Amino acid sequence: MGPPISALPAPAGAAPAPAPTPAPRRRGRLPLVLAAVLLLVLAGVGVVITRPGPVAGWLGDDAGTGSNAAGVTPDPAPSEVLAGPDSNAPAPTPDGVRAVLDPLVGVAALGDRVNVSVADVITGQTLFDKGADDGTVPASVTKLVTAVTVLAARGPGYRIPTRALAGAKAGEVVIVGGGDPTLAINKKGYYPGAARLDDLAAQVRTALGGTPPTSVTVDGSVYSGPVYGPGWDDDIPTGGSGGAVTALMTDGARTDPGVAHGSAQRFAEPDLAAGKAFARLLGVPTDAVRRGTAPAQAAAGANPAPGTELGVVQSPPLIRLVDVMISESDNLVAEALARQVALARNQPASFDGGAAAMDAEVAELGLPADEISVSDGSGLSRRNRISPSLLTDLIRLAASPDHPELAGVFGGLPVGGWSGTLNERYRNTAGTSAGAGSVRAKTGTLTGVHAIAGLVTTADGRLLTFAVLTDKVPGDRDTAQPALDRIAAALAGCGCG
Repeated sequence: MGPPISALPAPAGAAPAPAPTPAPRRRGRLPLVLAAVLLLVLAGVGVVITRPGPVAGWLGDDAGTGSNAAGVTPDPAPSEVLAGPDSNAPAPTPDGVRAVLDPLVGVAALGDRVNVSVADVITGQTLFDKGADDGTVPASVTKLVTAVTVLAARGPGYRIPTRALAGAKAGEVVIVGGGDPTLAINKKGYYPGAARLDDLAAQVRTALGGTPPTSVTVDGSVYSGPVYGPGWDDDIPTGGSGGAVTALMTDGARTDPGVAHGSAQRFAEPDLAAGKAFARLLGVPTDAVRRGTAPAQAAAGANPAPGTELGVVQSPPLIRLVDVMISESDNLVAEALARQVALARNQPASFDGGAAAMDAEVAELGLPADEISVSDGSGLSRRNRISPSLLTDLIRLAASPDHPELAGVFGGLPVGGWSGTLNERYRNTAGTSAGAGSVRAKTGTLTGVHAIAGLVTTADGRLLTFAVLTDKVPGDRDTAQPALDRIAAALAGCGCG
């Protein structure tokens, strides 16, 4: 699951906040309703949530320590992640924050280009600004923009279809990829709750009424352009964290869906690999699989007529895909979601089309479009530029009751010392322990690039949003990441009044 809801702003009806300090441009005031909005979004898309142990308490279930209906006593809640924000807490001052952060942002481990934005979530007041409006290589922090733009463009409940149609020739079955990267072959798929090819094959057999299929055509024409992104390092296609982006794939193009989270071997041609898996389920020889396009639906002809739908399966709702993308920093899911932004805006579903659609969606949301230029949705591209202040504005916008559909971005944010890409951070490194359970953020890493952006609750209970982007780091992650973590932990550990 995502971060503790107790770490997010209080629901509507909470005590009023102190009078806000006048905010600079683009930073209006947001009511304190994020927790309620997020729960409404989850309910609105019909998502059933399993909440073992302390997670139930975070999401508003009965947090008592007694046995549940099944007679099982819940695990005790870990205290370090239960300290929630206080809407009446004193707000940090810019001078207080600067006194704490100035020594940390200038350390040699982060290089000579460290751009930072820190703002109060309630008032929008800028508390720290160092190159905050400067476009910086964001690495995987780009996924926050991908998440917000796809939720805005498609909505949290949208599902991506994978369809099977009757081909132009007798016995031909066309599988049409809609861009679902989580599609599984069977119940042993990598992504929980994924749509499955064996279900689709069963629908096809029923629709054909006993007529045996003889060939499989793979239609991935909803996507266009190169399968590898502009600005990607040479080792990304084969390094295990990226891969070919095609409209039809299974298990995020993994050759083995049973591998643990992280890097994995990927198919070089994921669409054909998925087509062959589908063919095997239909009893069709794999040498009878080829690429092509589905025929237009015919009014008459063979039975079934060419173009007739034989079956369809649907991805989990986008809110789930966004969770996976952010919590696991899944690059192929990110690229698929960027293309959904393009399709929703009637743009080509390509790297260029997705990037243009994301930029346009940012502008339409009222964010400063001159502070973002992306070339992909995952952040693997070194051509991407995003300003830290755009990220803090984006996070505050996602908390706004004016855009309840965006609150799904918070569900997958890793928690310091607890989950996702922050699971092993804020634990044993000097100067970072205050961030355990108090920092909820998306990380980003490329060679020479290290970034983090998200939310942090201060020692006084004030909720802040922050972004730290560095793209000229002289060393490696062993020195850069602890330096970043000390910045966020310093915010967590101070009142900064």
